[in-house]
Amino acid sequence: MADWAEQITAELKKTFDQNFYDRAAFIPSASETIEIFRSLRDFLYQYPLVCTPDKSHCLKSLSTRLEKQIKNALCFVCSSPVDCQACEQKAAQITRDFLRSLPQVQKLVLSDVTAAYEGDPAAMNPIEPLLCYPGITAVTFQRLAHNLHVLGVRLLPRIVTEYAHSITGIDIHPGAQIGPSFFIDHGTGVVIGETCEIGAHVKLYQGVTLGAKSFPLDQNGNPVKGIKRHPNLEDNVIIYAETTVLGNVTIGHDSVIGANKWITQNVSPGSKI
Repeated sequence: MADWAEQITAELKKTFDQNFYDRAAFIPSASETIEIFRSLRDFLYQYPLVCTPDKSHCLKSLSTRLEKQIKNALCFVCSSPVDCQACEQKAAQITRDFLRSLPQVQKLVLSDVTAAYEGDPAAMNPIEPLLCYPGITAVTFQRLAHNLHVLGVRLLPRIVTEYAHSITGIDIHPGAQIGPSFFIDHGTGVVIGETCEIGAHVKLYQGVTLGAKSFPLDQNGNPVKGIKRHPNLEDNVIIYAETTVLGNVTIGHDSVIGANKWITQNVSPGSKI
């Protein structure tokens, strides 16, 4: 067993530089991160979001656990010596800012639940989509992850949205910007890329891909990062099942895109395709 472990370590060292191994102790815990965000989701689902003594104690515990994972994520990519005071201070501030965003996240989630209830005749009451619909689950986790993503933490949000992907079949990057009243009906196979911008009252069906075209490469042949490469959906857009929209194109407001379409150009507002 020891020989096997040493062989694996030697192979990994060929891939990762020594800096990776120096910081390996600060790799965040995926299982702990998932449990924290599962608890945060459940916390959001309690109506209303008020700090009773029991909830305050729960939130304080989640805050402490989350701050540790954020600190590890920052230390792992920090250019300064690991476990530095700057990372600790930054983690504390990010945690505070993130927790302050929870009421706004809850407001958005409630708008999503309302959109699902009003948009699906099979839903008998709003609690049904809240507790049962994979689209609500995936978008709730994404909204939480997105707020941490915009605060400068990259690794933890990816853990959260990939967890949501694994349990719902819906793959939404935490970088995607999603407006209120967003409804993914059925949901299986939906993919929403990092630089997507989605307006209000948008509805997607299963199998929809909001993806990128072939990636531009740098002089070393590596994909260029940090560029806008995914679609924009304006308000009141509906896209039906198995349609693919690729590239930095805009689907104009109040447009309806039918099933099994391939879109790589802008669509004018009010279009029906």
